[in-house]
Amino acid sequence: MSRNFSTWLSGFRDSIADYGYYIDFEKVHRNVDGIKIELNILNSLIGSNNIKGDFKELIKKYPETLKCIPLLLAVRSNEIYCQDENGGYMYQFDFGRYPPNGHACYERYAYFMEHTGLFDLLQNHIINNLVDYATGIETGLDSNGRKNRGGHLMENLVESFIKRAGFVKGKTYFKEMYIHQIITKWGIDLSAISNQGKMEKRFDFIVKTPTMIYGIETNFYGSGGSKLNETARSYKTLALETDTIDGFTFVWFTDGKGWTTARNNLEETFDVMEHIYNIKDLEAGIISEVFK
Repeated sequence: MSRNFSTWLSGFRDSIADYGYYIDFEKVHRNVDGIKIELNILNSLIGSNNIKGDFKELIKKYPETLKCIPLLLAVRSNEIYCQDENGGYMYQFDFGRYPPNGHACYERYAYFMEHTGLFDLLQNHIINNLVDYATGIETGLDSNGRKNRGGHLMENLVESFIKRAGFVKGKTYFKEMYIHQIITKWGIDLSAISNQGKMEKRFDFIVKTPTMIYGIETNFYGSGGSKLNETARSYKTLALETDTIDGFTFVWFTDGKGWTTARNNLEETFDVMEHIYNIKDLEAGIISEVFK
């Protein structure tokens, strides 16, 4: 069936975000639960009239509370460097390796709390509960993980459609499989795409039917860039090379409005590649139609 490239491209999506993309609340709650006891101990400082003295007594009695301090400043590390007119210092918050001891040590941590604004935060009731406050910070920090989560969204989406089509992981479909593994498992000659065995390549998925091995690549580009042109060119070459291999078919699932900036190269690949599909094709059941 003949397809129109412009019509196909017009169906590309702006985003591929799923419901778990924005915040991993399971991770947020797990991280906060790990320090909930210590945070509740620090809650005793809220509204203190003698917060410096109370803080020094608290870390003397409960040094484990120090491990919470970096998170209150939205810092993941167990050490924080600070510099002012009195000099610089690397503060250590791994109480297991660096337990606070002695008056000078307690004074230094109190200096840190005062000058970072944490004493003000606690003493003047700017917050009412450190557990709630820490949950908010963890939520904000987790938003930085969207880039990593986004890198697997298209892969996860394609896999869900592979499963929906009835294929079973480890039996009829395989994830992240290298050329040498495909050759070993099924005895197929893939020298045409491995430069006579000199080059190794990994496919995102392999689907095995009684008559065919399907090598699958997936990606989604929400924005443009030079990488898109190179991707289109390399997959065009791969498609032409695999056309010479009996029993092997290359399939590419791609999407994203970023392709509008590289449409010429994508169209060249579209013109020579039979099995290039987008999310709309997936939703229309293309896997069941093609993988036979």
